[in-house]
Amino acid sequence: MPITLGWREIALRLALTVLAGALIGFNRGQHGRAAGLRTTMLVCLAASIAMIQTNLLLGTAGKAPNSFIVMDLMRLPLGILSGMGFIGAGAIVRRDDLVLGVTTAATLWFVTVLGLCFGGGQIALGLVSLTLGMIILWLLKWAEELMHRERRATLILTSSIEGPSDEEVRNSLLAGGFRIASSAIAYAAAAQRRELSCEVGWNAAREDGRPPDFLNRLAQHPGVLELQWKEAFRP
Repeated sequence: MPITLGWREIALRLALTVLAGALIGFNRGQHGRAAGLRTTMLVCLAASIAMIQTNLLLGTAGKAPNSFIVMDLMRLPLGILSGMGFIGAGAIVRRDDLVLGVTTAATLWFVTVLGLCFGGGQIALGLVSLTLGMIILWLLKWAEELMHRERRATLILTSSIEGPSDEEVRNSLLAGGFRIASSAIAYAAAAQRRELSCEVGWNAAREDGRPPDFLNRLAQHPGVLELQWKEAFRP
């Protein structure tokens, strides 16, 4: 961080800060995230201004002989990082076993550090970090879509006594590559019907939203009264 700072250096740092915040914010806004273009730009710009202010407040003449005050200017960016931790935590939402907003919180933290880099004059470090961030948010997004990840669903089968046996249903699930996490059976003797519920898991790409093939065969089985397939949502 240079000791003396002119308006040319300040303009360069602010321009790079706005550019970095706009590029990252465009990606977030494009995906409909709460922290979109304006939010990301403001966070990055605020961090950069704080570092520029720290740079401007650095004394060049040393401590006066009659002064007993020592100003720790680096507490300003450290306080900003701590504050962004609270804001990022507020962006994370948990619904049962589903967690949303983690990438948004990480992006806010990242653009804060980017702003500190550009505001502090570490231009090369900021540009390299911005490039890596763009690769992670744009290019790896496509790779993430193709990755096979664990998915979960609930199968609820209501059938009469003539319907498929529990063993047949389990064999169909296992043959289709599904893992049975838990199962439950309820019998209604008066109505001569039973309900089988299975929690299953499997690995598949996120874009593959097709229901498994065995569901059609199972639905056409004599005695099947109702068949439900509820897949858990994954962001």
